[in-house]
Parts: sequence; structure tokens; C-alpha cells
Amino acid sequence: MPSVPPRTHLSGDMSLRILHVDSGREWRGGQRQVLLLTRGQRDAGHEPLVVAASDAPLLHRLRSAGLAASGVRMRADWDLAAARRLHALIRTWRPDVVHAHDARAHALAMGALIGKRDIPLVVTRRVAFVPKGRLKYGARVARFIAISHAVQDALQLGGVPASRIDVVYSGVPTPHVDLARDWRAERGWDAETILCGVVGAMTAEKGVRLLAGIGERLPPALRQRVRLVLLGGQGTGTEMLGGVEAFRAGFVDEVHRAMAGLDLLWHPSSAEGLGTAVIDAMALGVPPIVFAVGGLPELITQDETGLLVPPGDVAAFATAVTRAADDPALRGTMGRAGPRRAADFSVERMVDGTEATYRRVLGR
Repeated sequence: MPSVPPRTHLSGDMSLRILHVDSGREWRGGQRQVLLLTRGQRDAGHEPLVVAASDAPLLHRLRSAGLAASGVRMRADWDLAAARRLHALIRTWRPDVVHAHDARAHALAMGALIGKRDIPLVVTRRVAFVPKGRLKYGARVARFIAISHAVQDALQLGGVPASRIDVVYSGVPTPHVDLARDWRAERGWDAETILCGVVGAMTAEKGVRLLAGIGERLPPALRQRVRLVLLGGQGTGTEMLGGVEAFRAGFVDEVHRAMAGLDLLWHPSSAEGLGTAVIDAMALGVPPIVFAVGGLPELITQDETGLLVPPGDVAAFATAVTRAADDPALRGTMGRAGPRRAADFSVERMVDGTEATYRRVLGR
């Protein structure tokens, strides 16, 4: 582990030294939030240091942004070797707060803080599942940060008192796109095509397996007009999903430019703590269609900024797609309202809300 500088400020100063822990091995929404948070904290005059999984994309992005980061191999929730390395870093670097960002990081931070009762542990919870087990959710965690009220509700159902939970919504920077990607020109699709996109991890949890079922339930005439662009996962080219032509573009660097070229966002996720891809779409004026799960109803006002569909109802999802595709005026109304709503979920609010939690646990 690399050497770290000695502590240079007094514990009563306004600046804070925060040790973040994230065990994610892929680049997903949680890792993006860690990057945005630590960059905002640095810009506000604090000293963040992130411990990430060895060779994780987060580690490389942090270093590219000039942020302090250290790689540690994290093999399991109670990995003693990883906990010992974290413990040594805590003893040397002396953070004001340790902040864990996922379930494995939560467990490792608890192990690393044995004997360090004076250092509070803050844990961000990003999933709207009821937690199991009492050890990790006991008094050693000074405060939980829930990224939505849906996540807060799940924590309370798991036995965490509301008095120990702060709701701090995820933050998304305002995207700036000079020229949207022209998917019609690239793919040879005609001007009447309705471009629909799916953004993020191409997993069952995100609803990828439901795309064919949605396509099958579209009216035949619309099925011929709709095109799907899948932004994420592996780029494997063209295929048919329920009679709809789909193009798997894979991971795209300029994702905002790619999203801006869409008419609609499909987000058939079965579980969502909040949904930053949906916020991105709204910020770009692309109306989203989503299942009303997790924190998504907190983002979307029905018929104003998007369309909410009963959870898991594929037929209702197809009906919503049909309605939006056949009503350009509705798409326009929702698209224009999207940026105003997305602005409520700014990075600045996320950074300030997180700092307020730190100050609360530190009694400052």
C-alpha cells in the first residue's frame, strides 16, 4: 500500500479527512457516485481518499482525475487480509470519517475499525432490498445514507431506526451535448423510426430479459417502426428482440451524446434504489418509461416527466411505449419538463447532503 501524508489539520477545522471504501469490480452507478462525491469533496477543500478493489475501473478513473486512491484486493465480506490493510491505513492516515459504499465495503470497514471507536462509520445504501442480519446494521454504524426514500423504507423494515438514516439522493452532473448522435444516419434507419434506448448494465435485474416480451406486445405496425439501441454490456451488433430490431452498441464513451439521440428511454428494471440513468435521460430531454419500483416513483411525475408502469407488467409497459410513440406532443411535453426535474438531483446537493451527515455524526 502506498505511503500517505501525515495529518496536517486539526480535528476542529472545517475541512474533513474522509476514507471511502468501495469494493465494486465494474463501472456502474455506485462507482460513478463515489467518483462524483470525492471530486466534489476535494473541490470543497476536504481530503478524500478512496480504497477500491484492485484493478477496478473506479481506481483508474479516480487517479486520472487526480484523486487519492489505493487498491486493495477484496475477496469476501469478511476478508481478514483486506480488513488488516484497511486497519493499517486508518491507523496511519487518521480519517475523521470512514464511509463505506456497498455491502462488502461495509463489512470490511467494520472489521478494519475494530479498536477505533472514536472514528465514525457512515454507510451508503443504494438498493431497496430489506437488509438481513443484525451485526452489520447495529450501533457500530453511526449513520446510514439512503439514496431514496424507498431505500430508507427498506432499511427501516430491516430494523434500522429512522433516526439513524439520512436520505441523500444520488447526484448527476448536468450533461452538455453539442450534437446528439444520429443513430438513424449511422444505422440506415428512416426518418419515421422511433428510437428507444436501454442504458446501463445488461443484466436480468435491469430487465434485459423482458425486452423481447415488450416487443412482442407492441402493435405489429409499431413494431416495424421501433428500433432499440442498447448502450452497455458487450457490443454484439444487430439482433431481433420480440420482432423489434435491436442494436447492441456495447459500452459507449460519449454516453450522453448517444442518449441524446434517442426518442424514448426504456428502463424495465425490476429493482432500483433510485435510477441515475433515468435522471440522465430526463436531463437530456429524453422521456423515460419505467416500472414503478424502488426510488423511480420519486423521480418521475406521471405524464409530466415520464411514464410509470406497474412493476413487472410487460403488457402495460408495451402499452406505455405505444402511447408515447403515437403521441409526439406527449413526448415533447415530457422531454421539455425533464431537465427541470433532473436539476433537483444535482451533484452539489448530493455532496452537501453527505457532508451534513458527516457533521452530524461528528457533532460539528
